Amino acid sequence: MNRQNFVIETKGLTKTYKQGQSFANVVEKVNLAVPQGCIYGFLGPNGAGKTTTMKMLLGLIKPTGGDISVLGTSLASMGKPSAEKHRLAILRQTGSLIESPSYYGHLTGRENLEIICTLKNIPKKEINEVLSIVRMEQQQDKKAGHYSLGMKQRLGLAGALLGHPKLLLLDEPTNGLDPAGIQEMRELVRSLPRTYHMTVMVSSHLLSEIDQMADYAGIINKGKLIYQDSLLHLHEYSRRQLRLRTSNNNRALAVLNENQIDCRLEEDFLMFPETSDDKAAFLISELVKQGIGILRIEEYQKSLEDIFLKLTGKQVSL
Repeated sequence: MNRQNFVIETKGLTKTYKQGQSFANVVEKVNLAVPQGCIYGFLGPNGAGKTTTMKMLLGLIKPTGGDISVLGTSLASMGKPSAEKHRLAILRQTGSLIESPSYYGHLTGRENLEIICTLKNIPKKEINEVLSIVRMEQQQDKKAGHYSLGMKQRLGLAGALLGHPKLLLLDEPTNGLDPAGIQEMRELVRSLPRTYHMTVMVSSHLLSEIDQMADYAGIINKGKLIYQDSLLHLHEYSRRQLRLRTSNNNRALAVLNENQIDCRLEEDFLMFPETSDDKAAFLISELVKQGIGILRIEEYQKSLEDIFLKLTGKQVSL
């Protein structure tokens, strides 16, 4: 993919904080590449560096090192007089919901959105449109302080959508929602690129959420980006295989290799790619001819949770 088709690019993005007498990299040499028009799932355990990275993309936190380009605008000049001009140019085209949504509890939902319109210099006629997108028409005149957590998240999303941003950054948007709220937020996020031609970067520690929303995924762990590619490619890690246990696995491995089967020994099982029933029957008969007993044969497929655990070394939150 050409560089101009990435709405977010970082090179060696790093953020270091002082901890006592030493320094720790919260984000370490991260190279993000977010394609235009996609939903990019930014996945990682709690404390992996997701929020810090997204704040650096918005200019809310100054990077310790590395380069950032958002919507074709470079923030390499951070710290120079032109940096604020660049940051404002990005913010005009970017919507964000980072950590918890901000609102005035004593004002209604509509009044909160009116304030955002004033700050962004956006026509207030857009409020009806974003209220419709997040399905809040019936609750717009209720005070925000009386909203449920799900309604507060929707209000935050409505504010982020004002101004028709080209890029939307959402940090854990389903956090704390009940199952119905999670489903509604997921459907909303999925509709944005198709209906409103936005690129969405959404973070989560829930693999199941990213799997149901995103086209691309980046996995961050302990500040390091350990995977970045299409979600389809991530699923390829979970291709079906056959697991075989015999009375003599070492001898069976040699027989299978002789028959051009790419096979490996994992613990007590021989693992090889799924094949046709006829081919599997032929291989079994060849092993039996060699006097090798077949103890068990089964289909096996790694789940995305297994892959995540292998990549991060952490149990997945589900």
